[in-house]
Amino acid sequence: MRPRSLDEFTGQTHLLAAGKPLRRLVEGATLHSLLLWGPPGTGKTTLARLVAVSAKAEFHALSAVLAGVKDIREIVERARAARTERGALTVLFLDEVHRFNRSQQDTFLPFVEDGTLVFVGATTENPSFEVNGALLSRARIYVLKPLSAADLEGLIERALADAERGLGASGIVIEPAARELLARAADGDARRALNFLEVAADLAVPVAGRPTITEAAATDVAAGGHRRFDKRGEQFYDQMSVLHKAVRGSDPDAALYWLCRMLDGGCDPLYIARRAVRMASEDIGNADPRALALALEATAAYERLGSPEGELAIAQAIVYLAVAPKSNAVYTAYNAARADVESFGTLDVPLAVRNAPTRMMKELGYGKGYRYDHDEPGAHAAGQRYFPDEMPPRTYYDPQPRGLEIKIKEALARRRGGPG
Repeated sequence: MRPRSLDEFTGQTHLLAAGKPLRRLVEGATLHSLLLWGPPGTGKTTLARLVAVSAKAEFHALSAVLAGVKDIREIVERARAARTERGALTVLFLDEVHRFNRSQQDTFLPFVEDGTLVFVGATTENPSFEVNGALLSRARIYVLKPLSAADLEGLIERALADAERGLGASGIVIEPAARELLARAADGDARRALNFLEVAADLAVPVAGRPTITEAAATDVAAGGHRRFDKRGEQFYDQMSVLHKAVRGSDPDAALYWLCRMLDGGCDPLYIARRAVRMASEDIGNADPRALALALEATAAYERLGSPEGELAIAQAIVYLAVAPKSNAVYTAYNAARADVESFGTLDVPLAVRNAPTRMMKELGYGKGYRYDHDEPGAHAAGQRYFPDEMPPRTYYDPQPRGLEIKIKEALARRRGGPG
């Protein structure tokens, strides 16, 4: 069912509508190198083939998982021959280009520059992270989107109707609910939708005299399908980012949704639990110190119970973090203190607050003038200085007027009244 023309192509209207650059390229505009970036099953390979066909170019496809420098060199030799003998262009299609390391990518860059090859790369990963800058600058990037459920339902119907390449000769029909279920389960991936359809066709049963894919059969086929999630790729970090931001933004519902999306995609629950500990310190801090304790307890609960029971403890922690009062005062203070450590270098501890366990140290002035806080009014030696003598006064921690930090702010305001 691979499309043989743009008329058969499903989705990507933002790139292939009339007048759009990629459509013009496929329809015969001047050929240029390009990178097709998008999730699996969205048409990257098909578009590469259509581009080559429209330009009447030689087409060579390699997978970066299996190919090496030797394969690239062989294609370069063929491209040179095609250019010399027939004046033909050569399109090198490299699937999963992100699997090539930087030095491997460098091997074909000179041949892209001199016109021997027109490079078309396909990747599911952000090319700005995975592709050489020199190659990026010579290739236009087109971002493909997941197919909609309506697109996939249309594809399923075409596959059932096509007697030449699809299942049309079998006479199989599909219940609307079954078609909708398979399309949703495919999660934007045309290849996955067709695979589901093929398996479901084997489970077709007679209904009103015709072999029919029922909703029950589609349910069996689609059971256990995971949503898109890459444990090492950009989607992983995007979803972790939005989970963290939903917690920071005090939206427990969105936080729960993204938690479930990550768990559904196969993310290690302990990774999320560890990130929850970070959220508790970074975004809640002393506005509600119980948040850190609950995040740690959720981690321990999961370690003890495992899945699926332990995941509920993580969900409890995520919801608590989302609804807790927010403060990044400790996070901000910590970063400011680290910056001063780097800026001022290794300054000495003031003599007055050094430990003086020996007579010699006392004679050298260690501990001289130190005031023991518990002997002072209010158990606070007002004005005693703990920063290095060479440093100006610093105030890093500024409690926010939320949660417990309201009281901390009041107490610090009283204590910071003295110098130093």
